Amino acid sequence: MLDVSRSDLVAAVAGAGTMGRGIVQVLAQCGARTLVYDAQPGAAAMAKDAIGQSLGKLAEKGRLKPAEVQATLGRIEVADSLQGFAPCHVVIEAIVEDLNEKRKIFSSLENVVAQTCILASNTSSLSVTAMAAACKRPGRVAGYHFFNPVPVLKIVEVVDGVRTEPWVTDALTALARRFGHTPVRCKDTPGFIVNHAGRAFVPESLRVLAEGVADFATIDRILVDAAGFRLGPFGLMDLVGLDVAHAVMKSMYQQYYEEPKYRPSFLAEPRVAAGLLGRKTGRGWYAYGKDGAAEPLAEPPAPKARPDSVWAVPELQELFPRIEKDPSQASVCFVAPLGKDATSTALELGLDPTRTVAVDPLFGFAKRRTLMTTPVTRPEVRDAAHGLLAADGVPVSVIKDSPGFVAQRVVAHIVNVGCDIMQMRIASPEDLERAVMLGLGYPRGPLGLGDALGAQKILAVLEAMHSFFLEPRYRPSSWLKRRARLGVSLLTPE
Repeated sequence: MLDVSRSDLVAAVAGAGTMGRGIVQVLAQCGARTLVYDAQPGAAAMAKDAIGQSLGKLAEKGRLKPAEVQATLGRIEVADSLQGFAPCHVVIEAIVEDLNEKRKIFSSLENVVAQTCILASNTSSLSVTAMAAACKRPGRVAGYHFFNPVPVLKIVEVVDGVRTEPWVTDALTALARRFGHTPVRCKDTPGFIVNHAGRAFVPESLRVLAEGVADFATIDRILVDAAGFRLGPFGLMDLVGLDVAHAVMKSMYQQYYEEPKYRPSFLAEPRVAAGLLGRKTGRGWYAYGKDGAAEPLAEPPAPKARPDSVWAVPELQELFPRIEKDPSQASVCFVAPLGKDATSTALELGLDPTRTVAVDPLFGFAKRRTLMTTPVTRPEVRDAAHGLLAADGVPVSVIKDSPGFVAQRVVAHIVNVGCDIMQMRIASPEDLERAVMLGLGYPRGPLGLGDALGAQKILAVLEAMHSFFLEPRYRPSSWLKRRARLGVSLLTPE
């Protein structure tokens, strides 16, 4: 195994774009002599200058000492060609995301570097195994997927190709720790961990929007306030760029041979064509001012109406301490389904659907409440229910009828996709959780979310949705089904 702790470690980065520049910086900061080459004349030198400016700003803020900045820059060397990489122990490729180009550069590097030099790719979506197949020694080729900006997002996916030798990914894992990143290990599969696990939050939210259940701003509010995400799915698409997000959705769907769980939304394509890409174009789902901030969308005020009498299921007793024993002809009836819609629940309980509304019970009621109507709920009933739910100052989002409300179905989809990742043995439970929290910024990883809410409840949501839609998109993962039925944590390995 390569000793990456050695003081004379020599690393190199091929490609001096945004990602390559960030990788060069973290390697040099951890004490490695770091070479950088780019096929575009002058690009590598410009990258070094940009790194110097970034480090200088950190020094101005007191996060680095001027001597540390100079020492780091002194370890960065611009190579005139790939021949300059001859002394390297590790080479990281960060060129254009094109399989043929990556295969060419690895094939070229094999004629330059020593037989013990590791060749790693920063690819986010291409097969590491396919790259390695172009090499005489495929065992030393691995994936090393960083996230942008590299110095800030301190996570890196260490990817084993089919023929990658264990010492290679062991060394890359140790090197990641040396430059202060959290390494997560995974197999060479489409999307690795982070992009794979991310195939639930945005696509299912787009599906909810396409069904007319709620508008995009309401979906964002529910998932931020009630479910605890830092950014809603539509705000996230604007941040990443809808063109980028949609391309990833399509790529994952195609690479998994049109797996229904990963199906993209028809809503994205025309918006990309219209240039509604998000912050970088000034308008996406939201409009953005000159300062880059989203222009706020006002939430409608709650009605002042109140119901004359209330009947509610036991799950909602903390909201309605005084309720009728049996629903009268004047009662507003509150139900709290898991995975089912308000219509089905009203009919199962023998309630009048014109006087029935549903409240999502899965995430508690402290920060935001979701009120769901049936197609025939009378407007005065809806307004009275809304007014009562909002009377203590907690905001209320009103949505149309949908199995699983909004937050239930999106989070259940996240958990289900995470469980599929586990069932395929792509990563360990711990690495899946770390990758999702650090790479996607979720409040918990998918397995942790499932455990926190209750695996049995998540299974109930998915089974009800699967029964309603009759689509394989919502079929529960076998990993989830077994652990929910056994009553054990979703983090329980086999």
